[in-house]
Amino acid sequence: MIDRERPLVAINGEMIDGQSPAVTLKNRYADAVLKAGGVPVVIPPVGGPSDIARLLERVDGLVLSGGDDFDTARMGLGPTHPAAKPVPSAKQDFDVALAQAALEARIPTLGICYGMQLLGLVGGGALYQHLPEEWQGKNPHSGGVVHQVEIERDSLLARVVDVPSLDVVSRHHQAVRTVGSAWKIGARDAEGLVEALELPGHPFLVGVQWHPELAPEGTPHDRLFRALVFAAATRSIARRYPRETSRIGS
Repeated sequence: MIDRERPLVAINGEMIDGQSPAVTLKNRYADAVLKAGGVPVVIPPVGGPSDIARLLERVDGLVLSGGDDFDTARMGLGPTHPAAKPVPSAKQDFDVALAQAALEARIPTLGICYGMQLLGLVGGGALYQHLPEEWQGKNPHSGGVVHQVEIERDSLLARVVDVPSLDVVSRHHQAVRTVGSAWKIGARDAEGLVEALELPGHPFLVGVQWHPELAPEGTPHDRLFRALVFAAATRSIARRYPRETSRIGS
């Protein structure tokens, strides 16, 4: 990929609340984007819909990173579970607006852990707020445990990772219960818990419940970031050279 065509990939950060709010991001997300050929840029949870729209006009791809939990009551989705540790309200509101805008703008997007759950909720799905109480499965999913997921054969995820199953690093106690009618499940664990989702017809929109950025280099997890960056680069080139791109497609 020519350097000038390296796509710009935005990553939402975590928020430290208080008197002087700040945005933080673990370098592993940015490193994964950089190694895949993209140029990472961190975005703070500030501004409204018009600011988000302007942001998305300038970037080529998006990573919705991991984080804490959701205040479902604030989202109008029922009481928030006592075991939930919601992200700051300003971050949740921003992230919901960001995900909705990215969907509408068809921005290539990879959602990770909290980011996948965010996509699931914005896409009309539902959430398990605390797996130990709401899910019949017994396999652990929190604390960085490694477990296996089975990839759905006819999914975009299967084409991207090109393996039938993956050992994944898991750090969550909330999970997607159901996906919206337009969405597709991309992977499950051995007990049937949803581990990945995607949106058919979208240039690239995949959410994974695990942390691919924590996997060893040289594993199929790398392909997730390369696929995102490829889709972002395709978008970037199409925007910069619309005439040439239309000729190639004709």
